[in-house]
Amino acid sequence: MKPKSMESFEMLGVYLCFLCFLSMSSTLEMITPTQPLRDSKNENETLVSTNGTFEAGFFSPEIDSLRRYLGIWYKNISPRTVVWVANKENPLLDHSGVLKIFYGDVYITDGTGAIIWSPNNTAYDSVAMELLESGNMVAKDVNNKILWQSFDYPDDTLLPGMKLGMDLRTGHQRALTSWRSYNDPAPGEFSFRVHTGGLPQIVITKGSSDDIANRAAVYRPGSWNGLSLNGGVAGERIYPLIKSLFVMNKDEISYEIQALDSSTLLRSRLLPDGHLIRFIWLDGYKRWDTVYAASFDECERYDMCGANSICIGSGAHQHCECLGGFQTYFSESTCYRTTPPDCNQGDSFQKYEGVKLPDTSSSWYSDTISVDECQKLCLTNCSCSAYSHLNTSANGTACVYWLHDIVDVRTLPENGHYFYLRIAPSKFQGHAFNMQKRDQAFDRRKIGGIVVGGTIFIIVIVVFGFIFFLKRNKLKQSAETNYWTDKNKKNDIDLPMFDFLSISNATNNFSESNKLGQGGFGPVYKGILSDGQEIAVKKLSKTSRQGLDEFKNEVMLITKLQHCNLVKLLGCSIQQDEKILIYEFMPNRSLDYFIFDSTRSSLIGWAKRFEIVDGIARGLLYLHQDSRLKIIHRDLKTGNVLLDSNMKSKISDFGMARTFSPDQDEANKNKVMGTYGYMSPEYAVHGSFSIKSDIFSFGVIVLEIISGRKNRGFRDPHNELNLLGHAWRLWIEKRPMELMDGSVNSQVELSKMLRYIHIGLLCVQHRSEDRPTMSSVVLMLNSENLLPEPSQPGFYPGTNKLTMTDSSPRNYDVYSLNKISETLFEAR
Repeated sequence: MKPKSMESFEMLGVYLCFLCFLSMSSTLEMITPTQPLRDSKNENETLVSTNGTFEAGFFSPEIDSLRRYLGIWYKNISPRTVVWVANKENPLLDHSGVLKIFYGDVYITDGTGAIIWSPNNTAYDSVAMELLESGNMVAKDVNNKILWQSFDYPDDTLLPGMKLGMDLRTGHQRALTSWRSYNDPAPGEFSFRVHTGGLPQIVITKGSSDDIANRAAVYRPGSWNGLSLNGGVAGERIYPLIKSLFVMNKDEISYEIQALDSSTLLRSRLLPDGHLIRFIWLDGYKRWDTVYAASFDECERYDMCGANSICIGSGAHQHCECLGGFQTYFSESTCYRTTPPDCNQGDSFQKYEGVKLPDTSSSWYSDTISVDECQKLCLTNCSCSAYSHLNTSANGTACVYWLHDIVDVRTLPENGHYFYLRIAPSKFQGHAFNMQKRDQAFDRRKIGGIVVGGTIFIIVIVVFGFIFFLKRNKLKQSAETNYWTDKNKKNDIDLPMFDFLSISNATNNFSESNKLGQGGFGPVYKGILSDGQEIAVKKLSKTSRQGLDEFKNEVMLITKLQHCNLVKLLGCSIQQDEKILIYEFMPNRSLDYFIFDSTRSSLIGWAKRFEIVDGIARGLLYLHQDSRLKIIHRDLKTGNVLLDSNMKSKISDFGMARTFSPDQDEANKNKVMGTYGYMSPEYAVHGSFSIKSDIFSFGVIVLEIISGRKNRGFRDPHNELNLLGHAWRLWIEKRPMELMDGSVNSQVELSKMLRYIHIGLLCVQHRSEDRPTMSSVVLMLNSENLLPEPSQPGFYPGTNKLTMTDSSPRNYDVYSLNKISETLFEAR
């Protein structure tokens, strides 16, 4: 018989074991609609990969923190090494989080059931989520097809098999973003990405811009030379089982790291301070070993020495030198050409070996041009400043040449590449040429009798004038440009004035190959500035309807507007009769480029289309209500909605916009300008416009996005109706879902689709007073409140017997506070 003390001790042991069991994590192999992943203080469930390398679940980044995140980490490595976080910007503040699949979509909800996070593009068809052995968390459908994967939305860590770069089929860009701090996974100010302009290269950028592509470069590991990353990844030389892979084809431009031994644990992390560190796990020592750290010396700082110079040396012995054919003047550190290139092909080339290739963001390349052709091609382009060959494993014939300045070059102790710098034939000849140009400005009759000493004096003055020209790197603008600059100052506008020649060079002399499209006011071209920045250039045609007044109006308006859903104006150029606007470049062109094309329309699913609508609404709300000026756009249409690299919508083209005083509601114009199909009835017929005119245009865009059809030109074959009339007839016949674009194969929440159609019809009502304000529209889009019934749309040829409601005015400000009853078609 055991003593009571022994029995009590055993019972205590059993109880402690029971408590230990309660606090242990339970593991899941898969998340399904009936098996969610729950967070708990006592039993934290986790999702584990097949062989147990990775684990996913809820965690706190620091001890005693109330913030909880869904993340992925290495299961058997201590301390916890997190490689991906879902709800980075929206942490839970308790242990109530649940990751679940509900009606085919994936959500993280809190204790109240509110959605904290949901992945993009799950297509509302998910039946399971798994954590793969690679560390990739995926959502799958019934056919085991991957609908969404965490690898497509990287955090701050690059794992083997994860790709950075651009999917050219969808336009989706993958990049690393640093954490705000080591204990805060919210997005920081550094990014690590593949720059796809010119020859693709890897860059680390810094900045607060929401658009990663607009952040400033701070470090550039190098460009892809065909076989390796030029600039050298030192860790690949130390550990030969590690390598980088670059893919460039019609489907993608991507970069990834590979561990040739599947048992090797490898990762690269972008730290909060902007350093990129590559780690390898040393199992014998139970620690991470640093195999590559960028940057590691002063020469690695982006553009350390300035344009047209080279950083020489390593360690403590580093200095900057101008490239051949360049030199500094007086105490200036900037390198200027001593002689301009000879565009008649009289130039030669100086070879630089053992270097990191210059910044290729403003370069051109081809894999079908031979070595000799590459040099000849450079000579035929006055803007070409250097060229090189790429070491492709196939035939070595790839060619790359640089336009304008040479930036970010350094010598490398090993694994360096080479390039050929363009050199003018003679410094003396170059100076003589430039002095001759200057001499033409003098009255030769007045200097005919000047003695030799006077001639020398004049030559000295001319030379110093030429030096001043080089230092400023441009001549003053024409008298009209100076007037416009003064006008900017008087209106307190900080808008750069671009030299016409630099814009001409950036667009390859406005070549057809650079043309993005043709608007009512003139063509738009893609350009690359000398610093590599991509721009969109609107060149107003001399016969366009937009004269100097409209040009000034657009400049004056848009420079005062700052919103993420408005296209940013970078500057302008005026030279004689040329009027040019320079905008930020939108790589995915305009909305109509996608939704009205039978092939491209399938690339934009319903979730993305709804995001585009929301973005346009927020941009219009800013114009109508939240900006310093009350602005009516007057030409809102799908062609004036541009899409950035992330398919984010931005309103453009303010040439016809008008400002209103705060107490002004309406104005009239004798001359009606705009685009038929988007004009409101009161504007098209009477010339009367207001914020409700823009609301009408917005409603047309919403219905066009949903249907994939243009309002103007659409004809219902049975009822002779335009798109608005067709949508209205489907609505009153309770068949609104037939309006949906059949080319979009992604799943959609029917109640949300119905709501967007409903809002579109409210916005296109015939009477302007019936249409909601933009603040009401934004509220409608982001709530589940009941909506009033729409009345018949503008330009509707039908009879009154088709209408379900009268056209009495509605107070939409009241709507925002009180739920107005309605007959709502139930989606399910």
